[in-house]
Amino acid sequence: MSGKKRILVDETEWYRAQRAAQNLKQVRRDVPRLLDEVRRRTEADQARTRAALEERARRTEQALSGLAAHTRQLERDTGRRLREQSERLHRELRGTADRLERDTRTRLAEQRAALERELAAERDQRRRDIAGLTGRVDELAGNRDRAAAAARDWLADGATMAGLIADTLPHERHAPGRLDRLRLDLDTARRNMDAGHHEAALPLAQHAYLDLSALRVDIEHRELERRLAQEAATDALVLVETLISQNRVRPVTGPDGEPIEGAELDVDHWSEGELDELRAEVAERLSRAGDDATTVAELRELAVEAAQLEQRLGEIVDRAGMRLLASQLRVNLADSVAGTLSRIGAYELADGEYEDEDERRAYHAVLEHANGNRIVVQVLPAPEGETGQILRVLSYDHDTASERELRDRAEAVRHALADDGHPTGALESEPGVPDPGADDLGRFRKPETAPLHGRPADGAS
Repeated sequence: MSGKKRILVDETEWYRAQRAAQNLKQVRRDVPRLLDEVRRRTEADQARTRAALEERARRTEQALSGLAAHTRQLERDTGRRLREQSERLHRELRGTADRLERDTRTRLAEQRAALERELAAERDQRRRDIAGLTGRVDELAGNRDRAAAAARDWLADGATMAGLIADTLPHERHAPGRLDRLRLDLDTARRNMDAGHHEAALPLAQHAYLDLSALRVDIEHRELERRLAQEAATDALVLVETLISQNRVRPVTGPDGEPIEGAELDVDHWSEGELDELRAEVAERLSRAGDDATTVAELRELAVEAAQLEQRLGEIVDRAGMRLLASQLRVNLADSVAGTLSRIGAYELADGEYEDEDERRAYHAVLEHANGNRIVVQVLPAPEGETGQILRVLSYDHDTASERELRDRAEAVRHALADDGHPTGALESEPGVPDPGADDLGRFRKPETAPLHGRPADGAS
């Protein structure tokens, strides 16, 4: 004879209906406010970037003022185009960031394509500009004095450009060792000049300068690419971080889709640490996005990961919400069982409590008969990923109860649940006898907590 009966309550349809009603995975609820918050949180970083760029532009203009007239005009035109490209690409980035529904990989691909177009256009323009400068070298052939003067100008301009790159650009990050090699080329031209080989020094000095000028443009483009990738990754991750904050507490809606007054979903609590783990992961990735040592490829991958993290947030909120609703369902099931046993066997609810007073755990109810017999109803959550509840009915009969009587009682409970709209599986008898202490719910309570008398509170079902 077994006083332990087990019933699986199939709640698949209930879960499906509740998921549809709650729409828990939709974590973007107020998009305009969300965008405003992301802009506010990234504004300080953008202001620092603008200030750094303005300071670099000031120092660049100061250095360019010392160049010869022909190179000064070349570099000023180049600088103007670089600034226009940067502003245009940043505007495009901000525009795509405002369209939150766009796929992250698509936006990154468009950003890379736009950058490549700008770079190709700049290279074409510089080839035309430089062609006019290099033609002047041939005009100086055979004129020692003019060649000497031109070589001195190219050497001075080369030294200025090398200093500008060294002082204002992250050359070791984007082109390690290239500046040092080009300075060696300048030194070679200078030694030729000092030895009186002015016509030999001239093309060497000019090529060294033009290579330095090209290095400057290359570094500027690489740094622009890095800043754009950094901004995209940071914006995407700040968006997820903001969504985590906005979804930490959510309203609970009823069957009509309207919020239930006073009912809230504490996602921190019901996710059992998942939301905190996600928050920490986002913070770690934000730290990497802000690190200048992070490569462009890594920054682009962080932006893609941000979309995946947002999807995880939706799944966490969904699980937390369903755990809350399933917790209330466990009370409702216990209430239904108590009502059935009261009707067929004159049992009355004596006590009820969640395991360890934690609503995320199993719900236990103790029912008593006037003759001293007791029944413990345990409603346990199904394993993670499954939709259902496990109902256990433990009988503590002081008078003799046959296996048939115990089974008939459990079957009556099963049929009553089905009549209330809770489909069940077949009844199972578990081996052994009930735990002698299972009817003592005091073991779950803190000393100051009083036992529950009466029926469990009604809730959403």
